[in-house]
Amino acid sequence: MYLVAGSQAEKPKDNCVFVMKLSNLNAIKNDESSSSDDSDVESDSSDDESNDQPVLQISSIPHLGTVNRIRNTTVDDKVFAAVWSERGIVNIYDLNSKLKEVEKANRNRKIGSEEKKKKFGKAAPKRLMSEHKPLYSYSGHRDEGFALDWSSKSPGFLASGDCKGNIHTWKPSESGWVVNLHSLGGHKESVEDLQWSPNEVNVLASCSVDKSLRIWDTRLAPNKANMLTIADAHDNDINVINWNKKEPLIVSGGDDGKLMIWDLRQFKKDKELAVFKHHTSAITTVEWSPDDSSVFASGGDDDQIAIWDLAVERDTTNDQDDIKEIPPQLLFIHQGQEHIKELHWHPQITGVLISTAQTGFNVFRTISI
Repeated sequence: MYLVAGSQAEKPKDNCVFVMKLSNLNAIKNDESSSSDDSDVESDSSDDESNDQPVLQISSIPHLGTVNRIRNTTVDDKVFAAVWSERGIVNIYDLNSKLKEVEKANRNRKIGSEEKKKKFGKAAPKRLMSEHKPLYSYSGHRDEGFALDWSSKSPGFLASGDCKGNIHTWKPSESGWVVNLHSLGGHKESVEDLQWSPNEVNVLASCSVDKSLRIWDTRLAPNKANMLTIADAHDNDINVINWNKKEPLIVSGGDDGKLMIWDLRQFKKDKELAVFKHHTSAITTVEWSPDDSSVFASGGDDDQIAIWDLAVERDTTNDQDDIKEIPPQLLFIHQGQEHIKELHWHPQITGVLISTAQTGFNVFRTISI
């Protein structure tokens, strides 16, 4: 399993983009307290535990400034990562050399600039450092941002949104990328998330601190591109959205702790398909399952991840008072992390979720999906 992630170090110069390989992933075994006088048994047990330990290999790319958001894509068998920096710059990195490097990394140890410095000191060859430079950088945003998404229908096409409410679209070119300098206008406050349509080439969705959801047609002039708008879709800031890959549905999550399901065939205020108020704090991440169009996962500042299935209905024949307040669509709750930031379904291993938080990564799979 391969992951790419960014850091939030105290000092801007200490930040990195990490390319990681996770292997030897096994079910976590419960600790059992037992005593035995048989040293051979203890030795065998120790060897088994060692073989069961997960393996982490890391290669790093130095990145000046906190990584606000990172998204990866594949174009013609090449892997790229777009990175939003707190410095107001969006960088694009070629990850192919790092993916090769991570294969050679020592297990449970990272390689990259720090290891090279120890080996070469100040006399480190410049070529070792220059290979980490971004392929392309854009500093035309008026402020830093968090919204970032690659198109799955048009490889290499990107959208980025900033805290001033501006959205810029990117398209690949022979020399790198061309950014439309005229931003999509409409949002009055920070753009928090962006999602390209999984089915239509030029359609983009956005959400904002201004509590609105918007659908854009990027073929049109920026001042005319806003085709649909739901003002005050949530009670507070809308933090995240995700577009269903198989159905015309968008899920949104906000500071109000609500998860709302929107049908694009009736994209209007008070026409939401469903509303779930389970999380007790702001929603920070949502994503539909790539395998089941009725299933999605959510995470929030209440330090829990929830898995939902829209196809489930309440069992009225067993309507117990103690479970009436629990939405029947809620399948599973995962806890143990603090300050959850993002979750993603594995695109190939059915039911596997990867979540990132201030306390680290979790990789887990439930029996529910």
